[in-house]
Amino acid sequence: MQRFSPSVIEMVASHWRNRNLIRNLIVREVVGRYKGSTLGVLWSLVTPIFMLIVYTFVFSEVFNARWGGGSDSKTEFALILFAGLMIFNLFAECISRAPGLVLANVNYVKKVIFPLEVLPVVVLGSALFHFSVSFLVWLTAYVYLNGMPHWTVVLLPLIVAPFALFVLGLSWLLASVGVFLRDVGQLIIIVVQVLMFMSPIFYPITALPEHFRHLLYLSPLTLPIEMARKVMYWGEVPDIGPWLIASAVALCVAALGFAWFQKTRKGFSDVL
Repeated sequence: MQRFSPSVIEMVASHWRNRNLIRNLIVREVVGRYKGSTLGVLWSLVTPIFMLIVYTFVFSEVFNARWGGGSDSKTEFALILFAGLMIFNLFAECISRAPGLVLANVNYVKKVIFPLEVLPVVVLGSALFHFSVSFLVWLTAYVYLNGMPHWTVVLLPLIVAPFALFVLGLSWLLASVGVFLRDVGQLIIIVVQVLMFMSPIFYPITALPEHFRHLLYLSPLTLPIEMARKVMYWGEVPDIGPWLIASAVALCVAALGFAWFQKTRKGFSDVL
């Protein structure tokens, strides 16, 4: 029986060894999503534009919402909200699909030469593509409404990188568990919905009473959302301490998730 190394070195080596395959699968994933539609890949641009317009209208005109500590700008809430949703959508797209990844690619399980560990990487790559498109929409709207953005916006990749690594680790774990426990997929749908409202996406942390605020930090989305907003909208450099802790946790989660996937993958063919 073939043995699969669970080491961190193999985790990195696998990415490099299969880089061409990963790139081709990401392209196929993105293009395949819009295959047969009139606009094609342009839908990845149209969707965030439409959603940003809707958020701007609903929250600034209907609810007359304002962000705590911000100005009275009618569009400020929409831009801050959209920045948080970008992080959430990246998380939700990967985590929601993870439990069914191996189940949806049974034909690859039987192929010894196919590196199953790249499947979560491909989904993450597709999610990062949509994240990038959403960011371009956000940036265009910011420039149009407020002028040149803060220089700190260039730090956004430093915020997203450890978060993406964290999501990848969870995806490996869920992709494996989803093979043996089919109910995980349904459970994850509920968890993702709960995290949407238990993270500061639609409201600032200061909107909660002080003795409840610590509960928000139980969500893995809270810190990256707050950091992303700092560099994107407020023009602030995030504290290095929390970033280093988040990066260390992300690396650990990725290493453990990959190790679990590699240790359990030899049983996939027996179940499927």
